[in-house]
Amino acid sequence: MNLPPPSIDLPELQPALREHGHAVLAPEALAGWLDCEPAALQALRPSWDRLPPDAYLRDGGRYRRRRHSCFLVEPGALPAPVPHRAHWQPVEYNALHGGLERWFEPMEPEVVAQPAWQALLRQLAQACSALRPEAGPWFVEAHQFRIDTTDGIGRPTPEGAHRDGVDFVAVLLVDRVGVKGGETRVFEAQGPRGIRFTMERPWTLLLLDDARVIHETTPIQPLVPGSGHRDTLVVTLRAGGFQGPPAA
Repeated sequence: MNLPPPSIDLPELQPALREHGHAVLAPEALAGWLDCEPAALQALRPSWDRLPPDAYLRDGGRYRRRRHSCFLVEPGALPAPVPHRAHWQPVEYNALHGGLERWFEPMEPEVVAQPAWQALLRQLAQACSALRPEAGPWFVEAHQFRIDTTDGIGRPTPEGAHRDGVDFVAVLLVDRVGVKGGETRVFEAQGPRGIRFTMERPWTLLLLDDARVIHETTPIQPLVPGSGHRDTLVVTLRAGGFQGPPAA
């Protein structure tokens, strides 16, 4: 039996992040936070059907499709796309793919122009600024993922339980079709406590303080023979600049 997410009401968002380092909003709360109708969020979903394969999987799998774009979000300003750049993480945060410049296709322009997308980045930045008012502008990376069961099993986090090397991480479930598994697990980085639950409703949001918690999602398998999939949007926010290779 899948455990439901520990969803909270909007007024509890900041207190939960301060106390626990993580918080979950149900789809209705997310739509209210963004001041949009649920249909506006669902209008983003078809773009996940057009994700190209991830050519960088070092475990030999074929189960991941992906797009990646970067933005700068300054207080009081609309999110601004930045020139397309590689995604890079150090090996201490991603033992499987760290130290590698990975060039993914960017998100489609018609997706990032949607008011719901703009509202999402703006609200995430405001929530993070409330916790870190000294941080200044946020350097944002957005990742569209589709994990499928083409190989019989799909791994949402092939690198295992991890931090991302940023300040905050938002994980949103976009769709879940014909799969079992995919349990989300969040652990204290410096403590014994943890929670586990399964996001099943589209546009459930998990927001994480990346310095305080480690997270992972367990593999998925098809409910019946054939290919199911799990679609997510991962948005990371980092102060001071994007992650990149060390200067020579």
